[in-house]
Amino acid sequence: MKSTENVWAIVNGLKGLYPDGICSLQYEKDYELLFSVRLSAQCTDARVNKVTPALFARFPTLEAFAQADSAEVAEYIHSCGFYNGKSRDLVGCAQMLLSDFGGKVPRAMEDLLKLPGVGRKTANLIQGDVFNEPGVVVADTHCIRITGRLGLTDGTKDPAKVEKQLRLVLPPEESNNFCHRIVLHGRAVCTARSAKCELCPLCSWCDHFLTQGAASVKK
Repeated sequence: MKSTENVWAIVNGLKGLYPDGICSLQYEKDYELLFSVRLSAQCTDARVNKVTPALFARFPTLEAFAQADSAEVAEYIHSCGFYNGKSRDLVGCAQMLLSDFGGKVPRAMEDLLKLPGVGRKTANLIQGDVFNEPGVVVADTHCIRITGRLGLTDGTKDPAKVEKQLRLVLPPEESNNFCHRIVLHGRAVCTARSAKCELCPLCSWCDHFLTQGAASVKK
């Protein structure tokens, strides 16, 4: 595992690259972020951001979503993929938020996980972005891949294990924005197809580069 000094070097390196460190999903209300994260499963954030303006205009309140026909919701989100399951989850989630949580997105992990379509990744993102909880880790595919390459985790692909390992090493006050930045880095530089080490300022602290990538970097 990395030393505290090296962890901070990685955290600050990502800050330098991506100062904002914010979620790329666009929303105005807390539940809109919750719904957008559900739509982003097996879909890009860019695609979700193209779909949600019309969706949220058609169903402008939780009450409107709760009363919606899931088939109509599916028409609005068709291009996000898996639209039938996602539409049922959105309607069911709106109904549960109203019936069980007073129309508010809950803060506690156990409550968030009760909502249709919400797993730990979504729950952590809500806790971090909506409630500013320290120590949250959103273990998406970018996070799993890149933290394994960096050596912040042991290379496991299990999201629960990645979350647990990162909670142990990341500064709690930095972890949420770190996860947002790692997504941006995964799209721009350390992609699934190839690690573009020649473009990456994190190489000095990266296990992948130190053991494999250095030989492939263009001189």
